[in-house]
Amino acid sequence: MRILPVNRSTVLVELRDLDEVLALHASLTSQPLDGIEALLPAARTLMLRFDPDRLSTKALAEALAQRDLTVQQGASRASWGPAVEIPMRYDGEDLVEVAQLAGLEVDDIIRRHQQSEFRVAFCGFAPGFAYLVGGDPALQVPRRSTPRPQVPAGSVALGGVYCGVYPQATPGGWRIIGATSLKMWDVDRDPPALLTPGMRVRFREVGVGVGVAAAIGPATSRQPVPEARRSSCHLEVTAALLPALLQDLGRPGHAHLGVAPAGAADRHALRAANRAVGNPPGLACLEITLGSAAFRCSGAMVVALAGAPTPISVQRASGEIFEAALCRPIVLGIGDRVKLGYPARGLRSYLAVRGGFEIQGTLGSASRDTLAALGPAPIVKGDSLAVKTLSQGDAEPLAKDGTADQEAIQSLPASGETVELDVTLGPRAEGFTDEAITDLCGQDWKVTPQSSRVGLRLQGARALTRRDAAELQSEGLVRGAIQVPHDGQPVLLLADHPLTGGYPVIAVVAEHHLDLAGQIPPGAKVRFQT
Repeated sequence: MRILPVNRSTVLVELRDLDEVLALHASLTSQPLDGIEALLPAARTLMLRFDPDRLSTKALAEALAQRDLTVQQGASRASWGPAVEIPMRYDGEDLVEVAQLAGLEVDDIIRRHQQSEFRVAFCGFAPGFAYLVGGDPALQVPRRSTPRPQVPAGSVALGGVYCGVYPQATPGGWRIIGATSLKMWDVDRDPPALLTPGMRVRFREVGVGVGVAAAIGPATSRQPVPEARRSSCHLEVTAALLPALLQDLGRPGHAHLGVAPAGAADRHALRAANRAVGNPPGLACLEITLGSAAFRCSGAMVVALAGAPTPISVQRASGEIFEAALCRPIVLGIGDRVKLGYPARGLRSYLAVRGGFEIQGTLGSASRDTLAALGPAPIVKGDSLAVKTLSQGDAEPLAKDGTADQEAIQSLPASGETVELDVTLGPRAEGFTDEAITDLCGQDWKVTPQSSRVGLRLQGARALTRRDAAELQSEGLVRGAIQVPHDGQPVLLLADHPLTGGYPVIAVVAEHHLDLAGQIPPGAKVRFQT
């Protein structure tokens, strides 16, 4: 057992194999350790998030060393969880290649796959994506050298020692052997994931008449935006350079379903916007990227903006026009309009409305996870957001001092500027050359236009080199992790990062700089410092 620090509140416990991972996970689930807040099992690691004020890393390591890791090893199949049968068609585009790699006929692959009883070891990559183990060893084939940009929802695929079913259309590098019409992920189901850790899984061949699309529907279908039917007060989007997203503090606690926390890219700014209108700090706001948006009010409301300093112009229904300030409540009435300019610094602004928007959440959160396609649909021109109705007395602004919040805005970077981010080396820094460790903090990294809420794609003059180019088995990821793909150009993971991944993490951005990282625009430069 090795304890690899990730950040102040997270460690990666590296174990000998999956059996030990499952044994430690089972031990900590049945006999919880005070202070541990979340567990995320993977192929050879168990990621633990804990409260550092209640449990030190040293005390955690000592407690883990006392756990028995032999309990689950060699356990009988009778001790596994409930069984699920998945009907499928064996018509995948990689089926013939899988047979060739295994040195078998296609019929042998199909027979061995159907005769195998799999077990859900852990979930990750995407909501509802289960890593299945225990299949016939002949089915263990390498992943594709180049991942597909999109794998259809319902695809059944093999990758290394695992089998899996893609819950939705996503990129993927596993070898597709067929498809199923069963929905792996359905937010209207409890739990939403069909497969959860410990379950037994078997596959059964069905006729060609079973279609994936008929049961799952188009993967790109747009979820309905919150309607204004329950309230006569709503905010209409009359202009939007880019789609806005509803965001709150995310949905932690669902890693066992393959769901990452997500949430606002700049949590400090979200809290500041809510504070200015007298809301609870975590209430959902509109996250607006690069400003250039406009809204019309159908009733009385109080709003505020925080984050990237976008100019705010208010036009009353009477025709009066005035400029409003960030982090200050703005009282609006019927017919009033708000126009946002382009921010000179930063990237994302947060619009809060007193009382909040009328939104139906998913797994306890109204956040939009762009990678997992969870939560309310992106907000575009023509959409109308219901606002909780306020009485006339409530429509008066609270006295708020937003000085500290306004001062924080001044530290946001502009395109072309360099921002410094504190990092902690690891958990996989040992897998890189000495030159790579020096280059990580010894050069500026430019933020490319391909960046998103998933992560900042960085470009440096000197790529980061690894000591060993062998593929790393998937393991848990955190917001702020700096992954290094094969090309040596790092990716700084942000709010919508995948739950697990196979690229090594050379360092992790300090928690106190995560909000700042979410505000770095394309064209800016990043300088890491330990």
